[in-house]
Amino acid sequence: MNSQRTASSSPRSREDGPPSGRGAGGLARYVVAAALARTADGGAVVAVVLLVTSSGGSGTLAGVLGACITAPHLLGPFVARSLDLARDGRKVIAAACLLYATALTAGVLTYGHAPVVLTALLLATAGACGPLLTGGISSRLPAIVGPRLRTQRRAQGWDVATYGIGGTVGPSLVAALSGWISPTAAALALAAGAATAAGGVLLLPFSAPTHGGDRSAILKPAATLALIARTGRLRRTVYLTMVVALSVAALPITAVHLTKILGTEPATAALLTAAYGLGNLTGSIAVMVRPLTGDPDRLMRRLALGVVAGLLAVTASPAFGVSVAAYALTGILNTFFFASTLAARTEYAPSGARGQVFIWVAALKITSGSAGTALAGSLTGVSVRLPLAVGLLAVSAAVAAATVETRFARAAAKHP
Repeated sequence: MNSQRTASSSPRSREDGPPSGRGAGGLARYVVAAALARTADGGAVVAVVLLVTSSGGSGTLAGVLGACITAPHLLGPFVARSLDLARDGRKVIAAACLLYATALTAGVLTYGHAPVVLTALLLATAGACGPLLTGGISSRLPAIVGPRLRTQRRAQGWDVATYGIGGTVGPSLVAALSGWISPTAAALALAAGAATAAGGVLLLPFSAPTHGGDRSAILKPAATLALIARTGRLRRTVYLTMVVALSVAALPITAVHLTKILGTEPATAALLTAAYGLGNLTGSIAVMVRPLTGDPDRLMRRLALGVVAGLLAVTASPAFGVSVAAYALTGILNTFFFASTLAARTEYAPSGARGQVFIWVAALKITSGSAGTALAGSLTGVSVRLPLAVGLLAVSAAVAAATVETRFARAAAKHP
């Protein structure tokens, strides 16, 4: 791990340009492929739910089949090792995109014409590919843009933007196509996007495997998780990421209930979530134009406190217009935080386990976000603003823990 960090931050590596054949062209292909893949991943759940409900299926069935897309993301760390073992990681990700497209298509087309269990298995197969479409693709970015830290940080802004596009364009595209044609057509459009992403991934610059032919040196999933747990900077990356994800997951749920106490129509909750999404995209552009600087470990703590400030602004908003601005601000600050976590994964993960580290963090983040949504749903019954208050207190506690841990680590280093 230390050698990888040194290589990425030495004076020579900061001045070297990107490898031949990479740079802007490779980054452009990356952005297109990542945006297509993440749009498919972000919109699939909405398409499945609409498919079931529009055909008269129960809400329970819609939830179960939707979970078949999201729950298998937890298997990501066990899929990720194939990425670190591969001689050409592009082929692994491209195969995942094609399998995702095929399984999603088959799952949608079999619904109502075959046993539900078969549809569920097909959708679960697509969901199991999801981690490679998210964290797996992100792990390719450092090799594409080269070793210069400023270039990597700017590229991470583009990467954050593709996540924002996936999370906003995907569901919006599904909603539009479902109303215009049908939910089936919307799901097939997402599948086509994932298949197209496979071609884009194969056009990315090739990077040699980090194991140097010694495949036994690649850690297994449990060993990678143990490595993360005992490596202070990676450990802090994980729990700060998880706590922030749990906290901001309350925003869409809270938006619906805030409209009641702010005296606006329930439909205006969409404006709040749209403001948050617009804030995400605005923050991504800001990181592209002015990349983050400094140590990612310190950046994460400071930017997590920025998210706390955003949540506090939402909690204290006295009027709807102020709430819209607060949601947008929180989206911007959360994007900055997300970019800092990508920098931490890139710079702190050992090269032989980078793919697994990226996907472990992504899987734990998704799990925490799902828990945050469920928690918010239960707490809003007590008080509308309670989920936000719990979230900002949780993030503050996590930042405090990370700060104390860092100071102990520095003291131990000075006086071993």
